[in-house]
Amino acid sequence: MPFADVGEISCDRRHALVFEHGWQSWSPSGTYRLDERPPRAADATIQTLAYRPETPVPDGVFQGEGLLAVDPGDGGPVSIWSAPDPLAVPSIRARVAGTHLEVSADGPVLHWTVDGGMDAALRAWATTMAEGHAPKTFPAVPPMWCTWYGYWDKVTEADVVENLLLSERHSLGADMFLIDDGYEAEIGDWLETKPSFGSLERAVGTVTAAGKRAGIWTAPFLAASNSRLFSEHPDWLVGGASAGRMWDQDLAVLDVTHPDAAAHLVNVFASLAEKGITHFKLDFIYAGALAGRRHEDVDPVTAYRRGLELIREGAGQDATLHGCGAPMLPSIGLVDIMRVSPDIAPTLHPKAGDISQPSQLGARLTGAAREFLHARWWVNDPDCIMARPEVEARETWAAHIAATGGLRGSSDPVAALDDWGLETTRRLMVPTATEPS
Repeated sequence: MPFADVGEISCDRRHALVFEHGWQSWSPSGTYRLDERPPRAADATIQTLAYRPETPVPDGVFQGEGLLAVDPGDGGPVSIWSAPDPLAVPSIRARVAGTHLEVSADGPVLHWTVDGGMDAALRAWATTMAEGHAPKTFPAVPPMWCTWYGYWDKVTEADVVENLLLSERHSLGADMFLIDDGYEAEIGDWLETKPSFGSLERAVGTVTAAGKRAGIWTAPFLAASNSRLFSEHPDWLVGGASAGRMWDQDLAVLDVTHPDAAAHLVNVFASLAEKGITHFKLDFIYAGALAGRRHEDVDPVTAYRRGLELIREGAGQDATLHGCGAPMLPSIGLVDIMRVSPDIAPTLHPKAGDISQPSQLGARLTGAAREFLHARWWVNDPDCIMARPEVEARETWAAHIAATGGLRGSSDPVAALDDWGLETTRRLMVPTATEPS
């Protein structure tokens, strides 16, 4: 749909501010002056992986996905241009034209104003968007321990068991142990375990026998080119859709509107739940909202939401669904926890120079900008505590985690923590706040 003018606002160019809301978990979000250039994708692959692929941003334009907010800088109210609801999410642009911002969108938008500054306006918007979609209350979620940032894709069953024991010995307070990427045979083959991992059943059984909850990572809408899913069921894939390239493979997209693919997706999560897993981290799920040819002629957001509903059917109503790399507005009411930033990393700056990519800086900036979503749409996940000595600026990252109300989770090998790391991790491992900021 082409962009059409939807309004304009007079601004004090010295003091006006624009808030851009990114499309998915990893997309940069934040507030910018009119003379600033917000972060943009470093290349086409990153545009697919971390931004909204179909609407790259032209030079000299601000762009929000489902939300653009403007503080005119003259003491007047903040103007909000917004998607009408989470089911259709337009891209909304603003361009400086003299003393005005000209606003356009590629779909229907609502416009309203809020007094009290940008923070108050964002909180009011989040509350409005949640009505009729998100729960009205959010229970406290206990802290977790995650394999990813300590073991990456080389994790083993023994690593999980070792850290379960060490967490108890050092009283870190982890209630759930999340087995992240590295256990699976291939991206898409979630019920086949990589031989080097060991036994998923034993690992989960050891966790649950210790009175803890077990969690697992999947990228449920992906089928990597080396997977059995890709080679054996090409008719289950979205035609013409590429989810990018990761794990040294091209990534195709599961078509959840195909009856057999839908049944497969339900079975995957039912089978994992039967092993005793109750927490499901759903990663790279932007893929489910990519455009392409599907078995049913539905729009990408409808297909995405159907996919999450199928996962819930398989995992069970009491399971915890934890979104990551996920379109933000379309996920309201369908996930319990949501990553609200790019991945953390041991380094302060991203290797690619793009803050949608793993780094402390990107995770901190976007996570802080989206704190207003916590306990309004879901439980925020600001990403994991990393406190071992080799982590750059670990004190700054710990302070960021301490300032959020969201999910707390350690991802260091417990044996790698020094005294400061142990004390800091122990202090930060508390349940989530139940009230929004």
